[in-house]
Amino acid sequence: MAADGYSALHEFWLNLRAIPNHVYRAMFRGGPPKTDRTRSSFIFGNVFLHLHSVRTHLWSLRWSTTMGLGIMTTAAFLITLITGILLMFYYKPYPDVAYQSIKDIHFIVPTGRFMRNIHRWAANVMVIAVILHMARAFYTASYRKPREFNWFIGWGLLVTTLGLSFTGYLLPWDQLAYWAITIGANIAQSPREITDALGITAWADIGGLQREILLGSDKVGEEALIRFYLLHVMILPLALVMLMAVHFWRIRKDGGLAKPANADELVAEEAKEFYPVFTDAPTKTYHLAAVVKGKTAAVGSGPEHTVPSMPHLFYAELGVLMLTTLICVALAFVSDAPLKELANPLVPENPAKAPWYFLGLQEIVSFSAFMGGIGIPMLCVIGLGLIPFLDREKEGTGSWFGGPGGWKLVKWSVVVGFAASIGVEAFAIHFGWLREWFPDIPQLLITFINPGTVLTAIYAVYSIWAVRRYNSTRAGALALFTCFLCGFIVLTVIGTYFRGPNWDFFWSPSDWGGH
Repeated sequence: MAADGYSALHEFWLNLRAIPNHVYRAMFRGGPPKTDRTRSSFIFGNVFLHLHSVRTHLWSLRWSTTMGLGIMTTAAFLITLITGILLMFYYKPYPDVAYQSIKDIHFIVPTGRFMRNIHRWAANVMVIAVILHMARAFYTASYRKPREFNWFIGWGLLVTTLGLSFTGYLLPWDQLAYWAITIGANIAQSPREITDALGITAWADIGGLQREILLGSDKVGEEALIRFYLLHVMILPLALVMLMAVHFWRIRKDGGLAKPANADELVAEEAKEFYPVFTDAPTKTYHLAAVVKGKTAAVGSGPEHTVPSMPHLFYAELGVLMLTTLICVALAFVSDAPLKELANPLVPENPAKAPWYFLGLQEIVSFSAFMGGIGIPMLCVIGLGLIPFLDREKEGTGSWFGGPGGWKLVKWSVVVGFAASIGVEAFAIHFGWLREWFPDIPQLLITFINPGTVLTAIYAVYSIWAVRRYNSTRAGALALFTCFLCGFIVLTVIGTYFRGPNWDFFWSPSDWGGH
């Protein structure tokens, strides 16, 4: 019997009409997010948004605090993921048909070229954004306690992002992709420079093992393509999603974004329009569940100078997502993803260049395969990974270029970083290096005394000077990081625009001539 005297048929009709409202209430139990309590429920009850804190400090919402770089990286990943799934409907990961499937996407599939363009540009935007995001975290000392572990997670995200972009480079199976991956595989094989010089390659071929793990063979072929495809579409995206989830969760558990000690004073004027802090009287009380030792990052911080994450933070994130989408779409309209002729192992590209983010390494590799491909990158990774544990200072946390030396030190470091890298490169290009001067010189000397190691030594000496000058580990870190960033830019620009056939230096591609 239907309730309230209605017939069962009439009750069924009323339930049918009420379905949209019931579905909405089942999805959003707290109702429209119009009060602080319902906004909090909106955050708590959403599987994606619950990684956010319920309230966000006004300092964290300032554009100058983060420039939206973390959200831009996430947005670029989402765009890459969506367009990548669309491309998977048509792509075939086999050498004999991979190139043809890309041509079909490019010339036959409706909007296929546009989707591929967006996919390519979103991947590049993601690489640039994650590098800048890492730089922002470093320059604001956001790696300090209690955020040391999240700095490690950020490094994992950077490496995974580079791996994701690198593995996708081979999939078109054209000349550009084939020989770029060949360069990358040769970099992985670079330890042979040491083992060959020591005469132990036959017993300990570390470089050959790394190359075989990367390619699944001793050459770029069918095994490499299917391996790169699997890494690109499943393994690395899953790893990236897990790392991102932990990264966002740790931001919340570590007390939000790093803020300067006087952040409340800096946003005091902005905060006046948001008082009173709570608009709903609480209807629930809490009791002490246990007495434990220690405290969380949230202890001692109140709701003052904060606003509900919904809608303020949520809208800001949507704005960055829209901006990132606009950038990727605009670039996709004006620049097509490259597609050269079918890969031919018998006709090498000259010059054969790695992806742009590895061209700085390739420039150093041209002097020493081991130091450029393994030695110096490992020093950078280990050094930056240890920074949270070497810099235990507190001054300047949360502020741009905070700490002893500050902006003045960073400016001088930019000068030193650019001058040293340009000077060392100019000398090596114009005068050559030890092998040109002494043809019979032992290879081990070339390995450890080359433009890359000389440049690294100059940066290290300058960093030690900064530590002694300001009596601060943070000052040394600022100097070293800035120098390496400038060196990365110089080496990448040289490798991209000024290296031609046989990796010779040219002022313009028009000077290349026939080769």
